[in-house]
Amino acid sequence: MPGCHNRPWVMFFIMHLPLHFVLFCLEILLVCFMIYHSIYGRYPYEAIRVITADGYILLLERIPRRDSRKAVYLQHGVFDSSMGWVSNGVVGSPAFAAYDQGYDVFLGNFRGLVSREHVNKNISSRQYWRYSINEHGTEDIPAMIDKIHEVKTAELRLTKPDIEEETDDDQLYNLCAICHSLGGAGMMMYVITQRIEGKPHRLSRLVLLSPAGFHDDSNAVFSMAELLLVLLAPVLSLLVPAFYIPTRFFRMLVNKLARDLHNLPAVGGLVQTLMSYVVGGDSSNWVGVLGLPHYNTNDMPGVSFRVALHLAQMKRTGRFRMFDYGSASANMEVYGSPMPLDLGEHYGLIDIPVDLVAGQKDKVIRPSMVKKHYKLMKGAGVDVSYNEFEYAHLDFTFSHREELLSYVMSCLLLVDPNKKHQVNQRVVRSRRKGQVATSG
Repeated sequence: MPGCHNRPWVMFFIMHLPLHFVLFCLEILLVCFMIYHSIYGRYPYEAIRVITADGYILLLERIPRRDSRKAVYLQHGVFDSSMGWVSNGVVGSPAFAAYDQGYDVFLGNFRGLVSREHVNKNISSRQYWRYSINEHGTEDIPAMIDKIHEVKTAELRLTKPDIEEETDDDQLYNLCAICHSLGGAGMMMYVITQRIEGKPHRLSRLVLLSPAGFHDDSNAVFSMAELLLVLLAPVLSLLVPAFYIPTRFFRMLVNKLARDLHNLPAVGGLVQTLMSYVVGGDSSNWVGVLGLPHYNTNDMPGVSFRVALHLAQMKRTGRFRMFDYGSASANMEVYGSPMPLDLGEHYGLIDIPVDLVAGQKDKVIRPSMVKKHYKLMKGAGVDVSYNEFEYAHLDFTFSHREELLSYVMSCLLLVDPNKKHQVNQRVVRSRRKGQVATSG
């Protein structure tokens, strides 16, 4: 193979790269090496490809304890990925803390990473991004939990030959879920729709950190964004299928800029103040987060226009509802009723304990909105708890908070690992009337 000496333009290009660019590339390589050495040198790792019913290929990551009968599934929020659960290293990250407590740890990734994997290799960008929160809750999460069930059942039968045979009424392990922000909304949607369809959700407990769903109490910036999204949706959906950085070069540029700003206290502080103002005073380290390694050139997360519109619809109506397709006929085709399914009205179907956590400094999803979930669940007879911590929105995943970590782990310990998980009672829905009836 010809070397670089036969291609003088290559050497010329390399020698004339800006020094700060070269140092930035070396810094990224060093950070990745340190993460790999500190994490994967101590903890096992497994990557599982999951295919949804509508053809999206998702990455389900795992810190495996194959013989453990207790498992935990962590689901990230908007503009995030599974790396958020390990971003604080081996000491302050929920994923590693759960593994150290004996859990088999699974980290889910929603569709929307810029790799855009799909079984249809020729899918267009517009087609790929044509999904709302509905698909997160009714396609992504079911596919990943089904895969967890498949893997755990096979491994436990292999590693524990004397384990009792699984029946239609139980499973061989307990599965808890820890979810942040949009992940919490998707998980609640998953549990409710599984109950409506008479399918087992396979979960024993939910820990929801600042969950999305209710957004009517927010600042003027969010209100203006909601107004623009709702009113201009027909036009914007054609022009902007998703909000993401499309090329590797610009993703690297954004990451580099964020890291530079973070290292320049004066400028970084100004940008941080501006970002905090835009999101209503939330004190999360917005600049620092963009410089984290998991916002890399390959998998910097994006969000589809329909997901943003779905959040805007929730804010406008003040209800935690499924996506409104814009007309009674379109909704009738999907839901069997002219209006989208109101998830808040069906909280009575949640048959497992739920731990809700709010941040007193969170201005993205304010405590009043998390309390709204709590009051509706409490009124519906759900076994629900509510707690507040003095955190901003991103602190739940990106900051090392020992108090929060201890609380989350204590919630998981409330589940008896030896107790069989009962399949949900059968639920029958009348699509024509849009009613839900429960039978034993």
